[in-house]
Amino acid sequence: MGARARLLYLSVGDPACRWERVGTKRRMAPGGRSVACCAAVLLAAALLLSAPTATEAYDSLDPNGNITIKWDIMQWTPDGYVAVVTMFNYQQFRHIGAPGWQLGWTWAKKEVIWSMVGAQTTEQGDCSKFKGNTPHCCKKDPTLVDLLPGTPYNMQIANCCKAGVINTFNQDPANAASSFQISVGLAGTTNKTVKVPKNFTLKTPGPGYTCGRAIVGRPTKFFTSDGRRATQALMTWNVTCTYSQFLAQKTPSCCVSLSSFYNDTIVNCPTCSCGCQNPTGSNCVNEDSPNLQSAIDGPGKWTGQPLVQCTSHMCPIRIHWHVKLNYKEYWRVKITITNFNFRMNYTQWNLVVQHPNFDNITQLFSFNYKPLTPYGGGINDTAMFWGVKFYNDLLMQAGKLGNVQSELLLRKDSQAFTFEKGWAFPRRVYFNGDNCVMPSPENYPWLPNASPLTKQPLTLPLFVFWVVLATLLAYA
Repeated sequence: MGARARLLYLSVGDPACRWERVGTKRRMAPGGRSVACCAAVLLAAALLLSAPTATEAYDSLDPNGNITIKWDIMQWTPDGYVAVVTMFNYQQFRHIGAPGWQLGWTWAKKEVIWSMVGAQTTEQGDCSKFKGNTPHCCKKDPTLVDLLPGTPYNMQIANCCKAGVINTFNQDPANAASSFQISVGLAGTTNKTVKVPKNFTLKTPGPGYTCGRAIVGRPTKFFTSDGRRATQALMTWNVTCTYSQFLAQKTPSCCVSLSSFYNDTIVNCPTCSCGCQNPTGSNCVNEDSPNLQSAIDGPGKWTGQPLVQCTSHMCPIRIHWHVKLNYKEYWRVKITITNFNFRMNYTQWNLVVQHPNFDNITQLFSFNYKPLTPYGGGINDTAMFWGVKFYNDLLMQAGKLGNVQSELLLRKDSQAFTFEKGWAFPRRVYFNGDNCVMPSPENYPWLPNASPLTKQPLTLPLFVFWVVLATLLAYA
């Protein structure tokens, strides 16, 4: 049988729903039910293929948050180009802390990196085919890291050399970007011959960020200091990376405990909020342990692996919310952040809390504050807090100094304020951009004359009892 006479089938799971091709024509196979059958299955397959991957992230408190990588080609060279690459942190409350970012990609052709300013690759790769000048890196998939503070000036560029730390724009806009210069060889020398890199990755240093493909856009414009002249890049492309806490870590990294002046109960973090202790206790250490220092200096010291104090919750960070005082027109809250991680000092930490009374914050002590309005200007129920520079912007490692605290004074909203049913406690809490584990609402401290269970009038159960009893007697 000739090739044109062969029957070609597209199976969609049900043998009664298939297409056949005879010659150059396509028609339903004799056993097919209807065109609608195949159309429905093909549509479902198309939707599955076009659906966003599970690694894409969305945070309702920061719906537009991302890190954008801008690649600006500034000049052509005999075999490639010189570009300035800048990472902008457009996340409102998530920064990249120590030990810093690691940026990677895969070259589209056989490009090499001749030289770099403001960053370096972690490996050079195999450059044995080059005679004379040796490239900085010959790997097909290079990984780059930032240079350290104190790097010689001839190896620096603006916004570089901060050990890979990128702060949030809300806290420190002057340090919310990181840049480096790269000279690329064996690449195109015109806009039509240059191929953009593929498979961008951003690690901090672990997983968490997922990067899209590079998109060529309008060339970036650069203005002189007096604003009277503008130059522009020869070619620009952008890469957008979004964060997912589920990709970043298997377990949460913080939890919340609660207390109040009107109830002696202290609601601790839920048990095993960030994992559970091993039966042997090998995944944590007590503060008074004689082996504490050797455990701190153990294998995980240089990888950033937390070494937490042995607790019921096993979290590196605990946020405690205490309803402290009640006034006629105001009420006061005390917030304490405690570090249980023996290996980490949290610099430029931040705290995000959601509570309906945050539109009436009257006074704040020892923290900086900025309202966040993710739902528009009409709803102001989310606040971002961070430390005062040179005072408490550094959260020390676990120990006597491993905590920071502040108090909030809030004006009561006559329409909504109440101490009943846990209203005075936060709805959501984030530390350094990660969602913290909250206690279950039925465990919240309740007013002395209240109950976590919804109270019903006593007359209703009695009424039901007498009705049932009368019914039974009537048929007795």
